[in-house]
Amino acid sequence: MVVLHATVAIAAVIALILVVKVEPVIALVVGSLYLGLASGLGFEKTITTVATGFGDIMAEVGLLIGFGVLLGGLLHAMGALQKVVEKLLRALGPRRLPYALAVALSSVFPSIYVDVQLVLAAPLARSAAPHLGRNGLAMMAGSLTAGILVGYVFVVPGLGTISIAGLLDVPLGTMLLYGFALGPVTALLTVFVYGRMLARGFWNAEKDEVGSSQDGPARAEDEDVSGDAPGAAPSSGTAPNSGDGTGDAVHTGDAAQTGGAVQTGDAVQTGDAVQTGGATTTAAARERALPPLTVSLLPIVVPLLLIATGAITKAAGVESDVLAFLGDPVFALFAGLVGAYVLARRTLGADALGETMTSGFNSTGQILLVTGVGGSLGAVIGETDLDDVLSGMFSAGAGIPALVTVLLAWLVAAVLHLAIGSIAVAGIAAAGILAPIMGSLGIPAEVLALAIGSGALFALQLNSNFFWMFQTLLGVTTRGALKALTFVTSLASVLSLVLVMILSVVV
Repeated sequence: MVVLHATVAIAAVIALILVVKVEPVIALVVGSLYLGLASGLGFEKTITTVATGFGDIMAEVGLLIGFGVLLGGLLHAMGALQKVVEKLLRALGPRRLPYALAVALSSVFPSIYVDVQLVLAAPLARSAAPHLGRNGLAMMAGSLTAGILVGYVFVVPGLGTISIAGLLDVPLGTMLLYGFALGPVTALLTVFVYGRMLARGFWNAEKDEVGSSQDGPARAEDEDVSGDAPGAAPSSGTAPNSGDGTGDAVHTGDAAQTGGAVQTGDAVQTGDAVQTGGATTTAAARERALPPLTVSLLPIVVPLLLIATGAITKAAGVESDVLAFLGDPVFALFAGLVGAYVLARRTLGADALGETMTSGFNSTGQILLVTGVGGSLGAVIGETDLDDVLSGMFSAGAGIPALVTVLLAWLVAAVLHLAIGSIAVAGIAAAGILAPIMGSLGIPAEVLALAIGSGALFALQLNSNFFWMFQTLLGVTTRGALKALTFVTSLASVLSLVLVMILSVVV
């Protein structure tokens, strides 16, 4: 019955949000309460679990979200993200940018925690979206999904990969070889197929993107992702004041400019000119207002290096309190935030800096509330015996052919992820279920690990705190997040399953 109740709870949450138009926070709490009571947890334990789940998620990602949102806002206000987008678009063109982002996130930065990757990459994705045309935000959001989460389950030292490999006693060197080949290929195929679906009308901007009055990014309605290399963002775009600092204008003074403008103190940068009270200033004034790109990016590059170094040294068995402290994501992001704050104070001035920080604080509260309640539903599910039920079902099928074994391993991890809402927990639970019977399954341990990772990736959805972070940071509706995140993870999971099945025949 617990499987049925979990299914009903998740379906009810989706229906309340999409059909009845109930706010996600209320829908998630209703789903959590139903599941707890229907599963026999009782009134007291149900409400305690809801509160505990909220607190546990806040302890895990609360500071990461807060620091990351503020950092992204400051970087955008200083023009750093806009400059990066311009250089990438100039070098790659709009058609190649989503693929480059997916490969980079899946192969170069998998050591970064997915929550950290999301809050750092979302401003870049939203800044680039208007340049890609009508489906720009959809394409960048899907590429970000494929890159971050595929790397998380396949590529060492992604935390999901390390956890699964450890439980199945797969050497990290072996996982590195298999995962580094499988991860980027899966990300590329996913972005390609998703892009073809977008071209056939899969995305509806009016329903899938948050409107300009609700912090949505500007769109070039008459262009398409396959267009030529862009120049400046369309001047007709809207100018949201987004909490993650993204959009086409950041309001930091008495007036705001659209079309990619960032107002800094008394000056407003608008593409190629800097205006003060309607007059164009000199190039020297612009150089004084904005720091060089290499300096502006230090607050994001340094945290990435610190976190990557900490994860790699830990995976290598190096014990160092200093490296562990410096590589902790909370400290690394805080160091980046302090650096960005110092740069922004010198660049924007105290008044404009205060307005940028206030905007970030406002959006952070919204993100934290929805994220925490999503954690509550996952905690209630965790109190059920769903993993025990699946363990009994799978153990009865030992000794089956390799391809079927891969499919069943994928299925167990996929069902766990649908129910629990955590990729890492689903992967760990599935590996724990299968580890005792691994010797009788007839496939190499590394193939089993890849099959579990592939299944754990399936359909990241509303009971995951990552879903609500993604929705808010990318500026999409719940329906849009179901397409750019839930559907894309499902697509990546199925595509990678096919690749793992091929691998099981070859090795």
